[in-house]
Amino acid sequence: MRKFIYQIVAGILGFWLAVKFVSGVELKVIAGSSFFGIPLTARWQLFLLLGIILGILNFFLRPLLKTITLPLRILTLGLFGLVISMVIIWIVDLLFQELTVPWFLPLFWTTIIIWGVNIIIPGLWPKGKKE
Repeated sequence: MRKFIYQIVAGILGFWLAVKFVSGVELKVIAGSSFFGIPLTARWQLFLLLGIILGILNFFLRPLLKTITLPLRILTLGLFGLVISMVIIWIVDLLFQELTVPWFLPLFWTTIIIWGVNIIIPGLWPKGKKE
């Protein structure tokens, strides 16, 4: 459960940093947009929703993709894991018309930012008892 929350927080902060610092990555509020009937009228709502969806995809889809692409990850010495991360962020981009991540370089830098935040977040969290 703790890893799932880390991934959501890293997704929120990572998307926020990518929108701030990576040229081409945009997040715009579209009038009348909603997610399953919940109106999305502010940027913070979009960042929260993007982080939750990215966390869900990372938690459930990433292990499946890592298993399927195991031979490629072995051949590339693990670098294909970066491609898997880029695909997951690209899927989030496809799901939300409010998010714009142009093809390769902005997608690469967004992936690197979210990966870096995902490494830093567990170190900042107070350690509790093991679950």
